[in-house]
Amino acid sequence: MEIIAQHGHLLLILGCIFAFFMAWGVGANDVANAMGTSVGSKALTVKQAIAIAMVFEFAGAYLAGGDVTSTIRKGIIDPDLIASDPQLLVFGMMAALLAAGTWLLIASMKGWPVSTTHSIVGALVGFAAVGISVDAVSWGKVGTIVASWVVSPVLAGTISFGLFMSVQKIILDTDNPFKNAKRYIPIYMFMVGFMIAMVTVLKGLKKLKLDIDFGLGSTFMNAVPIAIIAGIIVAIIGGMLLQRVNEVEASDGSNRFASVERVFAVLMIFTACAMAFAHGSNDVANAVGPLAAINSVIASGGVIGEKAALPSWILLLGGIGIVIGLATYGFKVMATIGRKITELTPSRGFAAELGAATTVVVASTWGLPISTTHTLVGAVLGVGMARGIGALNLKVVGNIFMSWVITLPAGAGLAILFFFFFKGVFS
Repeated sequence: MEIIAQHGHLLLILGCIFAFFMAWGVGANDVANAMGTSVGSKALTVKQAIAIAMVFEFAGAYLAGGDVTSTIRKGIIDPDLIASDPQLLVFGMMAALLAAGTWLLIASMKGWPVSTTHSIVGALVGFAAVGISVDAVSWGKVGTIVASWVVSPVLAGTISFGLFMSVQKIILDTDNPFKNAKRYIPIYMFMVGFMIAMVTVLKGLKKLKLDIDFGLGSTFMNAVPIAIIAGIIVAIIGGMLLQRVNEVEASDGSNRFASVERVFAVLMIFTACAMAFAHGSNDVANAVGPLAAINSVIASGGVIGEKAALPSWILLLGGIGIVIGLATYGFKVMATIGRKITELTPSRGFAAELGAATTVVVASTWGLPISTTHTLVGAVLGVGMARGIGALNLKVVGNIFMSWVITLPAGAGLAILFFFFFKGVFS
């Protein structure tokens, strides 16, 4: 308690700096991979993708990032074991933010798309297990997070594989691809509108406190009518826009699908905007959650509560950090997702993004802990597999999987070092 009273302001300032650093890493790595499919398929340029992501990620983070967060992110640590030593929680959260931010910086420099959630979870596990007690960690929770390494990419890859195979069968591999595109793409547009609305309602509208209740029981079921209406509106508007798209006569066989891909490129702009909003609302907590815990402990004079308020200034700090990270260093991870795993076209990129969005909805419904990064990488792999294993750059895939395995122990190791450093300096 004495340390909190004596150094509270300095600890909070350091926490803000480290949270901003972590948010920068979220932007440089996580947001970049979310936009990578749009850039890789040439539906958007890098500058356009950054501009869209800056607006919608910030809107998602600030408007819908939640106003309350668990004091201990993801329920990883038992707060009762540190109630008498609240400064340990402050040191631990500072160490976790700095450790996760450092790992994200290293991964972004290498162009590795890693999970920001797993980075912060690894850091929390490291400081808690070594700095407090092995019993302080909920190992069951950690086990489910490790299991998501498999669940996220496999589920997203399977869905994306099926989506692209359906695009190939009913549109691309037909005598008149453009005519069939005009006929069937409104169905895909309905699916896009439905899934993105579901993602937004289930994952992105926490802070707005919209009481959506049609008397259907669960939050998921109450979201379905809204998503159906959104899907119908998108399909109608999309169908009207499709009538204005004229077929471009191909001068050779290589451009046979040029007109069709133009239609999918328009679709991808919409999915990119909506996924950026949902991502910002969901993943900003990885950066601002620990800062909210630090702020709560210091403001209360050392009391550790189960929940911590998320003041607007903390969400603002996180939102600004995310967009700066994307704008300054996001191009590295964008290139990995968009160009190095497999060759993407707008139709393949669309299948990957819709597959990823569907996976987020399914996981939210079942309560599965998934990683946005793993989901998107799995979706891109699924689209690549639809053209055969030869369409994948296996060396790049191997490096990505290696970086996933390293993320938890890297975050843990760095957090242990930083935790004992802060403990030594302030104690």
